[in-house]
Amino acid sequence: MIKTDSAPQPARSTTGISRRGIFALAGASAALAATPAGAVSFGTGFTHSVASGEPQAKSVLLWTRYVGNGDTLLEWQMSKSADFASVIAEGQVTASPDKDFCAKAVASGLEPDSWYFYRFVSPGGSTSPVGRTRTLPEGPTQKFRLAVFSCSNFGFGYFNAYGHAAEANDCDLAVHLGDYFYEYGGDTYPSTDQRHPERSVLPGTEIIALADYRLRYATYRKDPDLMRIHQVLPMIAVWDDHESANDSWENGAQNHQSDTEGEWSVRKAAAKRAFYEWMPVAEHAYSTYDVGDLATLFRLDTRLEGREEQFSFGSILAGKRDPQAMVAALDAFRDGDYADPERQILGAAQEQWLAEGLAASKARGASWQVLVQQVLIGNLLTPTSLLDGLSGEMPDYVRERVVAAGLAAQAGLPSNMDAWDGYPAARERLFKAALEADANLLVLAGDTHNAWAFDLDLDGEKVGVEFGVQGVTSPGIETSLPMIPTERFEAAELEANPQLKWSNLSQRGYMTVELTPSRATTEYRFVAGIRQRSTRLAGTKRITTEAGSNSLDL
Repeated sequence: MIKTDSAPQPARSTTGISRRGIFALAGASAALAATPAGAVSFGTGFTHSVASGEPQAKSVLLWTRYVGNGDTLLEWQMSKSADFASVIAEGQVTASPDKDFCAKAVASGLEPDSWYFYRFVSPGGSTSPVGRTRTLPEGPTQKFRLAVFSCSNFGFGYFNAYGHAAEANDCDLAVHLGDYFYEYGGDTYPSTDQRHPERSVLPGTEIIALADYRLRYATYRKDPDLMRIHQVLPMIAVWDDHESANDSWENGAQNHQSDTEGEWSVRKAAAKRAFYEWMPVAEHAYSTYDVGDLATLFRLDTRLEGREEQFSFGSILAGKRDPQAMVAALDAFRDGDYADPERQILGAAQEQWLAEGLAASKARGASWQVLVQQVLIGNLLTPTSLLDGLSGEMPDYVRERVVAAGLAAQAGLPSNMDAWDGYPAARERLFKAALEADANLLVLAGDTHNAWAFDLDLDGEKVGVEFGVQGVTSPGIETSLPMIPTERFEAAELEANPQLKWSNLSQRGYMTVELTPSRATTEYRFVAGIRQRSTRLAGTKRITTEAGSNSLDL
Protein backbone atom coordinates (compact mmCIF):
# COMPACT_ATOMS: atom_id res chain seq x y z
CA MET A 1 0.00 0.00 0.00
CA ILE A 2 1.17 3.55 -0.73
CA LYS A 3 2.74 5.11 2.32
CA THR A 4 0.84 8.30 3.08
CA ASP A 5 1.87 11.30 5.09
CA SER A 6 0.70 11.58 8.67
CA ALA A 7 -2.69 13.10 9.39
CA PRO A 8 -2.70 16.91 9.12
CA GLN A 9 -2.65 19.31 12.02
CA PRO A 10 -5.93 21.01 12.94
CA ALA A 11 -6.90 23.15 9.98
CA ARG A 12 -7.30 26.89 9.99
CA SER A 13 -10.75 28.42 9.72
CA THR A 14 -11.25 30.57 6.66
CA THR A 15 -14.13 32.47 8.23
CA GLY A 16 -13.39 32.92 11.89
CA ILE A 17 -16.20 30.48 12.69
CA SER A 18 -15.17 27.73 15.06
CA ARG A 19 -15.79 24.05 14.39
CA ARG A 20 -18.32 24.18 17.20
CA GLY A 21 -20.11 26.90 15.27
CA ILE A 22 -20.06 24.82 12.12
CA PHE A 23 -21.70 21.91 13.90
CA ALA A 24 -24.26 24.25 15.40
CA LEU A 25 -25.12 25.33 11.87
CA ALA A 26 -25.93 21.73 11.05
CA GLY A 27 -28.84 21.99 13.45
CA ALA A 28 -31.26 19.11 13.41
CA SER A 29 -29.34 17.29 10.66
CA ALA A 30 -26.95 15.80 13.19
CA ALA A 31 -29.85 14.09 14.94
CA LEU A 32 -30.34 11.96 11.83
CA ALA A 33 -26.89 10.44 12.10
CA ALA A 34 -28.04 7.21 13.76
CA THR A 35 -31.20 6.85 11.69
CA PRO A 36 -31.23 4.80 8.48
CA ALA A 37 -32.18 7.31 5.80
CA GLY A 38 -34.57 4.84 4.20
CA ALA A 39 -36.63 4.88 7.41
CA VAL A 40 -36.86 8.67 7.69
CA SER A 41 -40.16 10.28 6.77
CA PHE A 42 -39.45 13.30 4.61
CA GLY A 43 -42.41 15.06 6.20
CA THR A 44 -43.61 18.59 5.51
CA GLY A 45 -42.12 22.03 5.81
CA PHE A 46 -38.37 22.42 5.34
CA THR A 47 -37.48 18.78 4.73
CA HIS A 48 -33.89 18.85 3.42
CA SER A 49 -32.10 21.81 4.99
CA VAL A 50 -30.46 24.32 2.60
CA ALA A 51 -27.74 24.50 -0.02
CA SER A 52 -25.99 27.07 -2.19
CA GLY A 53 -24.02 27.08 -5.40
CA GLU A 54 -23.10 28.86 -8.62
CA PRO A 55 -20.98 31.47 -6.80
CA GLN A 56 -19.86 34.55 -8.69
CA ALA A 57 -18.23 37.74 -7.42
CA LYS A 58 -21.55 39.44 -6.65
CA SER A 59 -24.12 36.65 -6.62
CA VAL A 60 -24.85 33.14 -5.40
CA LEU A 61 -27.69 30.66 -5.88
CA LEU A 62 -29.67 29.57 -2.80
CA TRP A 63 -31.66 26.32 -2.51
CA THR A 64 -34.16 24.76 -0.13
CA ARG A 65 -37.12 22.38 -0.18
CA TYR A 66 -40.42 23.22 1.46
CA VAL A 67 -43.31 20.76 1.31
CA GLY A 68 -46.73 22.41 1.70
CA ASN A 69 -50.24 21.87 0.40
CA GLY A 70 -49.37 23.50 -2.93
CA ASP A 71 -47.34 26.43 -4.17
CA THR A 72 -45.76 28.21 -1.19
CA LEU A 73 -44.17 31.65 -1.39
CA LEU A 74 -41.01 31.68 0.72
CA GLU A 75 -38.85 34.60 1.77
CA TRP A 76 -35.08 34.29 1.64
CA GLN A 77 -32.73 36.43 3.72
CA MET A 78 -28.98 37.00 3.81
CA SER A 79 -26.86 38.46 6.58
CA LYS A 80 -23.23 38.86 7.56
CA SER A 81 -24.03 37.29 10.95
CA ALA A 82 -25.64 33.99 11.92
CA ASP A 83 -28.16 35.75 14.15
CA PHE A 84 -29.48 37.85 11.24
CA ALA A 85 -29.23 41.01 13.32
CA SER A 86 -29.06 42.88 10.03
CA VAL A 87 -30.57 41.51 6.82
CA ILE A 88 -28.53 42.83 3.89
CA ALA A 89 -30.38 41.07 1.04
CA GLU A 90 -33.76 39.42 0.72
CA GLY A 91 -36.31 38.24 -1.81
CA GLN A 92 -39.05 35.74 -2.52
CA VAL A 93 -39.20 32.37 -4.26
CA THR A 94 -41.93 29.78 -4.75
CA ALA A 95 -41.64 26.16 -3.64
CA SER A 96 -43.92 24.28 -6.02
CA PRO A 97 -45.00 20.64 -6.26
CA ASP A 98 -44.26 20.95 -9.98
CA LYS A 99 -40.56 21.10 -9.00
CA ASP A 100 -40.83 18.53 -6.20
CA PHE A 101 -41.19 21.45 -3.76
CA CYS A 102 -37.59 22.52 -4.42
CA ALA A 103 -36.95 26.27 -4.57
CA LYS A 104 -33.96 28.13 -5.99
CA ALA A 105 -33.25 31.85 -5.89
CA VAL A 106 -30.28 33.92 -7.06
CA ALA A 107 -29.11 36.50 -4.53
CA SER A 108 -27.34 39.33 -6.38
CA GLY A 109 -25.78 42.67 -5.52
CA LEU A 110 -23.46 41.05 -2.98
CA GLU A 111 -19.90 41.99 -2.09
CA PRO A 112 -17.04 40.01 -3.66
CA ASP A 113 -14.92 37.64 -1.58
CA SER A 114 -17.39 37.65 1.31
CA TRP A 115 -18.99 35.05 3.57
CA TYR A 116 -22.73 35.25 4.17
CA PHE A 117 -25.38 33.46 6.18
CA TYR A 118 -28.77 32.75 4.63
CA ARG A 119 -32.13 31.23 5.48
CA PHE A 120 -35.65 30.80 4.17
CA VAL A 121 -38.85 31.79 5.98
CA SER A 122 -42.27 30.23 5.39
CA PRO A 123 -45.58 32.18 5.35
CA GLY A 124 -46.29 30.83 8.83
CA GLY A 125 -43.02 32.13 10.19
CA SER A 126 -41.07 28.87 10.41
CA THR A 127 -37.47 29.13 9.27
CA SER A 128 -35.12 26.77 7.50
CA PRO A 129 -31.78 25.83 9.02
CA VAL A 130 -29.22 28.60 8.61
CA GLY A 131 -26.74 28.10 5.79
CA ARG A 132 -23.37 29.65 5.08
CA THR A 133 -22.10 30.63 1.63
CA ARG A 134 -19.62 32.95 -0.03
CA THR A 135 -18.96 34.95 -3.16
CA LEU A 136 -15.90 34.62 -5.33
CA PRO A 137 -13.02 37.09 -5.15
CA GLU A 138 -12.63 39.92 -7.62
CA GLY A 139 -9.26 41.36 -8.66
CA PRO A 140 -5.94 40.42 -7.01
CA THR A 141 -6.34 37.12 -5.13
CA GLN A 142 -3.62 35.36 -3.16
CA LYS A 143 -5.26 32.09 -2.13
CA PHE A 144 -8.37 30.00 -2.73
CA ARG A 145 -9.09 26.44 -1.69
CA LEU A 146 -11.44 23.83 -3.17
CA ALA A 147 -12.81 20.67 -1.50
CA VAL A 148 -13.22 18.13 -4.31
CA PHE A 149 -15.50 15.06 -4.22
CA SER A 150 -16.71 12.32 -6.53
CA CYS A 151 -18.46 8.93 -6.56
CA SER A 152 -20.71 8.84 -3.50
CA ASN A 153 -22.56 5.53 -3.31
CA PHE A 154 -24.96 5.59 -0.36
CA GLY A 155 -25.20 1.82 0.08
CA PHE A 156 -21.49 1.09 0.52
CA GLY A 157 -21.14 3.15 3.68
CA TYR A 158 -21.06 6.53 5.35
CA PHE A 159 -20.16 9.80 3.67
CA ASN A 160 -17.25 10.46 6.03
CA ALA A 161 -15.43 12.53 3.41
CA TYR A 162 -18.19 15.14 3.50
CA GLY A 163 -18.17 15.04 7.29
CA HIS A 164 -14.41 15.59 7.49
CA ALA A 165 -14.50 18.48 5.02
CA ALA A 166 -17.18 20.24 7.03
CA GLU A 167 -15.31 19.64 10.28
CA ALA A 168 -11.96 20.79 8.87
CA ASN A 169 -13.59 24.07 7.80
CA ASP A 170 -10.61 25.07 5.68
CA CYS A 171 -12.04 25.42 2.17
CA ASP A 172 -13.82 28.18 0.27
CA LEU A 173 -15.84 26.11 -2.17
CA ALA A 174 -17.01 22.53 -2.62
CA VAL A 175 -16.68 20.93 -6.05
CA HIS A 176 -18.51 17.71 -6.92
CA LEU A 177 -17.29 15.96 -10.07
CA GLY A 178 -20.27 13.67 -10.50
CA ASP A 179 -21.73 10.33 -9.48
CA TYR A 180 -23.40 12.28 -6.70
CA PHE A 181 -25.71 9.30 -6.50
CA TYR A 182 -26.18 5.94 -8.24
CA GLU A 183 -29.17 4.78 -10.23
CA TYR A 184 -29.01 1.05 -9.49
CA GLY A 185 -31.53 -1.00 -7.54
CA GLY A 186 -30.90 -1.86 -3.93
CA ASP A 187 -29.28 -5.25 -4.61
CA THR A 188 -27.16 -4.38 -7.66
CA TYR A 189 -24.34 -1.97 -6.74
CA PRO A 190 -23.71 -2.59 -3.93
CA SER A 191 -24.94 -6.16 -3.89
CA THR A 192 -26.92 -7.44 -0.94
CA ASP A 193 -23.73 -8.84 0.59
CA GLN A 194 -21.82 -5.58 0.11
CA ARG A 195 -24.49 -3.12 1.25
CA HIS A 196 -24.23 -1.53 4.65
CA PRO A 197 -27.19 -2.79 6.72
CA GLU A 198 -28.23 0.75 7.67
CA ARG A 199 -27.74 2.32 4.22
CA SER A 200 -30.72 1.41 2.03
CA VAL A 201 -31.90 3.65 -0.78
CA LEU A 202 -35.34 4.60 -2.03
CA PRO A 203 -36.80 3.42 -4.27
CA GLY A 204 -35.41 -0.08 -3.90
CA THR A 205 -35.48 -0.65 -7.65
CA GLU A 206 -33.44 0.90 -10.45
CA ILE A 207 -34.55 4.48 -11.07
CA ILE A 208 -36.00 5.25 -14.49
CA ALA A 209 -38.92 7.70 -14.18
CA LEU A 210 -38.92 11.27 -12.85
CA ALA A 211 -40.53 10.20 -9.56
CA ASP A 212 -37.74 7.63 -9.09
CA TYR A 213 -34.96 10.15 -9.60
CA ARG A 214 -36.62 12.59 -7.22
CA LEU A 215 -36.97 9.96 -4.52
CA ARG A 216 -33.35 8.90 -4.87
CA TYR A 217 -32.23 12.52 -4.40
CA ALA A 218 -34.52 12.81 -1.38
CA THR A 219 -32.91 9.71 0.15
CA TYR A 220 -29.34 10.88 -0.40
CA ARG A 221 -30.02 14.42 0.71
CA LYS A 222 -31.22 13.19 4.12
CA ASP A 223 -27.71 11.99 4.87
CA PRO A 224 -26.46 14.28 7.68
CA ASP A 225 -22.94 14.68 6.29
CA LEU A 226 -24.15 15.50 2.81
CA MET A 227 -26.62 18.00 4.24
CA ARG A 228 -23.86 19.54 6.32
CA ILE A 229 -21.39 20.08 3.48
CA HIS A 230 -24.16 21.71 1.44
CA GLN A 231 -25.10 23.83 4.42
CA VAL A 232 -21.66 25.30 5.11
CA LEU A 233 -20.09 25.62 1.63
CA PRO A 234 -21.34 26.69 -1.79
CA MET A 235 -20.94 23.92 -4.35
CA ILE A 236 -20.14 23.70 -8.05
CA ALA A 237 -21.53 20.37 -9.25
CA VAL A 238 -21.37 18.50 -12.54
CA TRP A 239 -23.27 15.37 -13.44
CA ASP A 240 -21.49 12.21 -14.55
CA ASP A 241 -23.16 9.04 -15.77
CA HIS A 242 -24.86 7.66 -12.66
CA GLU A 243 -27.04 10.72 -12.25
CA SER A 244 -28.75 9.28 -15.34
CA ALA A 245 -27.50 5.72 -16.09
CA ASN A 246 -24.17 3.92 -16.18
CA ASP A 247 -21.89 4.82 -19.12
CA SER A 248 -24.38 7.27 -20.54
CA TRP A 249 -23.75 9.26 -23.69
CA GLU A 250 -25.81 11.69 -25.74
CA ASN A 251 -28.22 9.13 -27.19
CA GLY A 252 -28.09 6.17 -24.81
CA ALA A 253 -26.40 4.37 -21.93
CA GLN A 254 -24.96 0.96 -21.12
CA ASN A 255 -27.51 0.66 -18.30
CA HIS A 256 -30.55 1.56 -20.39
CA GLN A 257 -32.59 -0.96 -22.33
CA SER A 258 -35.13 0.80 -24.53
CA ASP A 259 -37.25 -2.30 -25.07
CA THR A 260 -38.10 -2.53 -21.35
CA GLU A 261 -37.30 0.95 -20.00
CA GLY A 262 -38.71 3.20 -22.71
CA GLU A 263 -37.08 5.88 -24.81
CA TRP A 264 -33.68 7.10 -23.64
CA SER A 265 -34.65 10.70 -24.39
CA VAL A 266 -37.47 10.48 -21.82
CA ARG A 267 -35.24 8.99 -19.13
CA LYS A 268 -32.48 11.47 -19.85
CA ALA A 269 -34.91 14.38 -19.59
CA ALA A 270 -36.21 13.06 -16.27
CA ALA A 271 -32.68 12.69 -14.89
CA LYS A 272 -31.72 16.21 -15.94
CA ARG A 273 -34.93 17.70 -14.55
CA ALA A 274 -34.47 16.08 -11.16
CA PHE A 275 -30.82 17.19 -11.09
CA TYR A 276 -31.80 20.78 -11.80
CA GLU A 277 -34.54 20.63 -9.16
CA TRP A 278 -32.53 19.08 -6.35
CA MET A 279 -29.05 20.55 -6.89
CA PRO A 280 -27.93 24.16 -6.27
CA VAL A 281 -26.94 24.58 -9.91
CA ALA A 282 -27.79 26.80 -12.85
CA GLU A 283 -29.79 25.07 -15.55
CA HIS A 284 -27.18 24.86 -18.27
CA ALA A 285 -24.61 22.15 -18.87
CA TYR A 286 -21.37 24.16 -18.75
CA SER A 287 -20.18 27.48 -17.36
CA THR A 288 -17.21 29.50 -16.04
CA TYR A 289 -16.35 30.95 -12.64
CA ASP A 290 -13.67 33.62 -12.22
CA VAL A 291 -11.74 33.40 -8.94
CA GLY A 292 -10.38 36.93 -9.13
CA ASP A 293 -7.15 37.06 -11.11
CA LEU A 294 -6.15 33.71 -9.61
CA ALA A 295 -8.10 31.23 -11.75
CA THR A 296 -10.92 30.50 -14.12
CA LEU A 297 -12.90 27.37 -13.33
CA PHE A 298 -14.48 25.75 -16.38
CA ARG A 299 -17.42 23.50 -15.48
CA LEU A 300 -17.72 20.98 -18.32
CA ASP A 301 -20.19 18.36 -19.50
CA THR A 302 -18.35 15.33 -20.86
CA ARG A 303 -21.37 13.08 -20.56
CA LEU A 304 -24.85 13.95 -21.89
CA GLU A 305 -24.83 16.81 -24.40
CA GLY A 306 -22.13 16.06 -26.96
CA ARG A 307 -20.54 12.69 -26.21
CA GLU A 308 -20.59 10.04 -28.91
CA GLU A 309 -21.10 6.41 -27.91
CA GLN A 310 -18.22 4.73 -26.13
CA PHE A 311 -16.23 2.05 -27.90
CA SER A 312 -16.42 -1.42 -26.38
CA PHE A 313 -13.67 -4.02 -26.38
CA GLY A 314 -16.42 -6.60 -26.06
CA SER A 315 -17.85 -5.53 -29.41
CA ILE A 316 -14.45 -5.26 -31.06
CA LEU A 317 -13.47 -8.78 -29.95
CA ALA A 318 -16.89 -10.42 -30.28
CA GLY A 319 -16.59 -13.99 -31.53
CA LYS A 320 -12.79 -13.98 -31.50
CA ARG A 321 -11.10 -16.51 -29.23
CA ASP A 322 -7.79 -16.94 -31.01
CA PRO A 323 -5.18 -14.43 -29.67
CA GLN A 324 -3.91 -13.73 -33.16
CA ALA A 325 -7.40 -12.85 -34.38
CA MET A 326 -7.95 -10.66 -31.32
CA VAL A 327 -4.70 -8.77 -31.93
CA ALA A 328 -5.58 -8.25 -35.59
CA ALA A 329 -9.02 -6.89 -34.63
CA LEU A 330 -7.50 -4.50 -32.09
CA ASP A 331 -4.88 -3.26 -34.57
CA ALA A 332 -7.56 -2.61 -37.19
CA PHE A 333 -9.68 -0.75 -34.64
CA ARG A 334 -6.71 1.36 -33.47
CA ASP A 335 -5.93 2.47 -37.01
CA GLY A 336 -9.60 2.88 -37.98
CA ASP A 337 -12.54 3.98 -35.84
CA TYR A 338 -10.40 4.83 -32.82
CA ALA A 339 -8.39 7.36 -34.86
CA ASP A 340 -11.49 9.17 -36.19
CA PRO A 341 -10.38 12.85 -36.21
CA GLU A 342 -13.96 14.13 -35.76
CA ARG A 343 -14.88 12.09 -32.69
CA GLN A 344 -16.51 14.12 -29.89
CA ILE A 345 -16.78 13.95 -26.11
CA LEU A 346 -17.74 17.60 -25.52
CA GLY A 347 -19.63 18.34 -28.71
CA ALA A 348 -18.53 20.97 -31.22
CA ALA A 349 -20.22 23.92 -29.52
CA GLN A 350 -18.79 23.25 -26.05
CA GLU A 351 -15.38 22.45 -27.50
CA GLN A 352 -15.23 25.84 -29.25
CA TRP A 353 -16.54 27.60 -26.13
CA LEU A 354 -13.78 26.00 -24.04
CA ALA A 355 -11.01 26.86 -26.49
CA GLU A 356 -12.14 30.49 -26.56
CA GLY A 357 -12.49 30.50 -22.79
CA LEU A 358 -8.97 29.23 -22.20
CA ALA A 359 -7.59 32.02 -24.38
CA ALA A 360 -9.78 34.67 -22.71
CA SER A 361 -8.80 33.51 -19.22
CA LYS A 362 -5.12 33.71 -20.06
CA ALA A 363 -5.59 37.09 -21.75
CA ARG A 364 -7.23 38.59 -18.66
CA GLY A 365 -4.23 37.49 -16.59
CA ALA A 366 -5.69 34.56 -14.65
CA SER A 367 -2.92 32.41 -13.16
CA TRP A 368 -4.72 29.05 -13.58
CA GLN A 369 -7.17 27.50 -16.03
CA VAL A 370 -8.96 24.73 -14.13
CA LEU A 371 -11.21 22.12 -15.75
CA VAL A 372 -13.98 20.97 -13.39
CA GLN A 373 -15.05 17.80 -15.17
CA GLN A 374 -15.88 14.16 -14.83
CA VAL A 375 -13.47 11.61 -16.37
CA LEU A 376 -9.70 11.10 -16.51
CA ILE A 377 -7.91 12.88 -19.34
CA GLY A 378 -4.48 11.34 -18.66
CA ASN A 379 -3.44 8.33 -20.73
CA LEU A 380 -3.81 5.03 -18.86
CA LEU A 381 -2.92 1.62 -20.35
CA THR A 382 -3.47 -1.68 -18.58
CA PRO A 383 -0.05 -2.94 -17.38
CA THR A 384 0.74 -6.05 -19.42
CA SER A 385 2.84 -7.31 -16.51
CA LEU A 386 -0.44 -8.03 -14.70
CA LEU A 387 -1.09 -10.80 -17.20
CA ASP A 388 1.81 -12.76 -15.74
CA GLY A 389 0.77 -15.33 -13.22
CA LEU A 390 -2.97 -14.66 -13.23
CA SER A 391 -4.61 -16.59 -10.42
CA GLY A 392 -6.36 -19.78 -11.39
CA GLU A 393 -9.10 -18.80 -8.93
CA MET A 394 -9.97 -15.72 -10.97
CA PRO A 395 -13.53 -15.87 -12.34
CA ASP A 396 -13.65 -16.48 -16.09
CA TYR A 397 -15.36 -13.16 -16.87
CA VAL A 398 -12.69 -11.24 -14.92
CA ARG A 399 -9.90 -13.19 -16.62
CA GLU A 400 -11.37 -12.44 -20.05
CA ARG A 401 -11.62 -8.75 -19.19
CA VAL A 402 -8.02 -8.53 -17.96
CA VAL A 403 -6.67 -10.47 -20.93
CA ALA A 404 -8.59 -8.24 -23.38
CA ALA A 405 -7.29 -5.10 -21.65
CA GLY A 406 -3.75 -6.47 -21.71
CA LEU A 407 -3.95 -7.26 -25.43
CA ALA A 408 -5.36 -3.78 -26.02
CA ALA A 409 -2.39 -2.27 -24.19
CA GLN A 410 -0.02 -4.24 -26.41
CA ALA A 411 -1.81 -2.60 -29.36
CA GLY A 412 -1.34 0.82 -27.75
CA LEU A 413 -4.99 1.10 -26.70
CA PRO A 414 -6.11 2.38 -23.27
CA SER A 415 -7.94 0.48 -20.55
CA ASN A 416 -10.97 2.75 -20.18
CA MET A 417 -12.90 3.74 -23.29
CA ASP A 418 -15.37 5.72 -21.16
CA ALA A 419 -12.68 8.28 -20.24
CA TRP A 420 -10.98 10.85 -22.51
CA ASP A 421 -8.77 7.92 -23.53
CA GLY A 422 -11.68 6.72 -25.65
CA TYR A 423 -11.76 10.05 -27.50
CA PRO A 424 -8.13 10.72 -28.47
CA ALA A 425 -8.86 13.23 -31.24
CA ALA A 426 -11.02 15.33 -28.92
CA ARG A 427 -8.30 15.25 -26.27
CA GLU A 428 -5.70 16.31 -28.81
CA ARG A 429 -7.86 19.25 -29.91
CA LEU A 430 -8.24 20.35 -26.28
CA PHE A 431 -4.51 20.05 -25.61
CA LYS A 432 -3.74 22.07 -28.74
CA ALA A 433 -6.17 24.77 -27.60
CA ALA A 434 -4.46 24.88 -24.19
CA LEU A 435 -1.04 25.18 -25.80
CA GLU A 436 -2.19 27.89 -28.20
CA ALA A 437 -3.61 29.83 -25.26
CA ASP A 438 -0.41 29.26 -23.24
CA ALA A 439 -2.76 28.05 -20.51
CA ASN A 440 -1.66 26.97 -17.05
CA LEU A 441 -3.91 23.91 -17.30
CA LEU A 442 -5.06 22.03 -14.21
CA VAL A 443 -7.57 19.24 -14.76
CA LEU A 444 -9.80 17.79 -12.03
CA ALA A 445 -11.39 14.38 -12.59
CA GLY A 446 -13.48 11.82 -10.73
CA ASP A 447 -15.26 8.67 -11.99
CA THR A 448 -12.66 5.96 -11.25
CA HIS A 449 -13.05 5.81 -7.42
CA ASN A 450 -9.24 5.91 -7.14
CA ALA A 451 -6.68 8.68 -6.69
CA TRP A 452 -4.35 9.63 -9.57
CA ALA A 453 -1.88 12.36 -10.50
CA PHE A 454 -0.70 12.91 -14.09
CA ASP A 455 1.70 15.07 -16.04
CA LEU A 456 -0.12 15.78 -19.31
CA ASP A 457 1.70 16.11 -22.61
CA LEU A 458 1.02 16.18 -26.33
CA ASP A 459 3.72 14.41 -28.31
CA GLY A 460 6.23 15.20 -25.58
CA GLU A 461 5.24 18.86 -25.14
CA LYS A 462 4.03 19.65 -21.61
CA VAL A 463 0.36 20.65 -21.52
CA GLY A 464 -0.67 20.65 -17.85
CA VAL A 465 -1.40 18.43 -14.87
CA GLU A 466 -4.33 16.35 -13.70
CA PHE A 467 -5.57 15.36 -10.26
CA GLY A 468 -8.04 12.47 -10.12
CA VAL A 469 -9.94 12.24 -6.85
CA GLN A 470 -10.73 9.01 -5.03
CA GLY A 471 -14.37 8.12 -4.37
CA VAL A 472 -16.28 9.20 -1.28
CA THR A 473 -17.52 5.61 -0.79
CA SER A 474 -17.51 3.81 -4.15
CA PRO A 475 -15.01 0.92 -4.21
CA GLY A 476 -11.99 1.02 -6.47
CA ILE A 477 -9.68 -1.33 -8.33
CA GLU A 478 -8.70 -3.06 -5.13
CA THR A 479 -12.12 -4.71 -4.93
CA SER A 480 -12.56 -5.54 -8.62
CA LEU A 481 -9.20 -7.36 -8.81
CA PRO A 482 -8.54 -8.41 -5.20
CA MET A 483 -6.22 -11.22 -6.31
CA ILE A 484 -3.61 -8.61 -7.34
CA PRO A 485 -1.88 -6.92 -4.36
CA THR A 486 -2.47 -3.18 -4.38
CA GLU A 487 1.25 -2.38 -4.15
CA ARG A 488 1.91 -4.48 -7.24
CA PHE A 489 -0.97 -2.87 -9.10
CA GLU A 490 0.22 0.67 -8.31
CA ALA A 491 3.83 -0.10 -9.27
CA ALA A 492 2.73 -1.74 -12.52
CA GLU A 493 0.53 1.24 -13.43
CA LEU A 494 3.44 3.64 -12.92
CA GLU A 495 5.78 1.50 -15.01
CA ALA A 496 3.30 1.17 -17.88
CA ASN A 497 2.12 4.78 -18.04
CA PRO A 498 4.69 7.58 -18.47
CA GLN A 499 2.16 10.35 -17.79
CA LEU A 500 1.11 8.81 -14.46
CA LYS A 501 3.24 10.03 -11.54
CA TRP A 502 1.34 8.69 -8.52
CA SER A 503 -1.75 6.70 -7.61
CA ASN A 504 -3.58 5.30 -4.61
CA LEU A 505 -5.81 2.38 -5.51
CA SER A 506 -7.14 1.35 -2.12
CA GLN A 507 -8.55 4.25 -0.06
CA ARG A 508 -11.61 6.48 -0.07
CA GLY A 509 -11.92 10.17 0.78
CA TYR A 510 -11.62 13.52 -0.99
CA MET A 511 -9.01 16.09 -1.92
CA THR A 512 -8.37 19.77 -1.40
CA VAL A 513 -6.81 21.95 -4.07
CA GLU A 514 -5.19 25.16 -2.89
CA LEU A 515 -4.47 27.73 -5.58
CA THR A 516 -2.00 30.60 -5.21
CA PRO A 517 -0.42 32.74 -7.95
CA SER A 518 2.78 30.69 -7.80
CA ARG A 519 1.61 27.13 -7.17
CA ALA A 520 -1.26 24.70 -6.81
CA THR A 521 -1.16 22.18 -3.97
CA THR A 522 -3.42 19.14 -3.84
CA GLU A 523 -3.87 17.22 -0.62
CA TYR A 524 -5.49 13.80 -0.92
CA ARG A 525 -7.30 13.06 2.34
CA PHE A 526 -7.99 9.40 3.05
CA VAL A 527 -10.74 8.56 5.53
CA ALA A 528 -10.10 5.81 8.05
CA GLY A 529 -13.07 3.84 6.76
CA ILE A 530 -16.68 4.07 5.61
CA ARG A 531 -18.45 1.29 7.49
CA GLN A 532 -18.76 3.43 10.61
CA ARG A 533 -19.56 7.12 10.77
CA SER A 534 -16.32 8.95 11.64
CA THR A 535 -14.25 11.94 10.54
CA ARG A 536 -10.92 10.32 11.39
CA LEU A 537 -8.29 10.31 8.64
CA ALA A 538 -5.96 7.42 7.85
CA GLY A 539 -3.44 9.74 6.19
CA THR A 540 -2.81 12.30 3.48
CA LYS A 541 -0.68 12.81 0.38
CA ARG A 542 0.37 16.27 -0.86
CA ILE A 543 1.42 17.03 -4.44
CA THR A 544 2.28 20.47 -5.84
CA THR A 545 2.75 22.04 -9.24
CA GLU A 546 4.51 25.33 -9.85
CA ALA A 547 2.73 27.87 -12.04
CA GLY A 548 4.06 27.68 -15.57
CA SER A 549 5.82 24.34 -15.10
CA ASN A 550 2.98 22.12 -16.36
CA SER A 551 4.45 19.32 -14.27
CA LEU A 552 4.03 17.80 -10.83
CA ASP A 553 6.42 18.03 -7.91
CA LEU A 554 5.95 14.97 -5.72
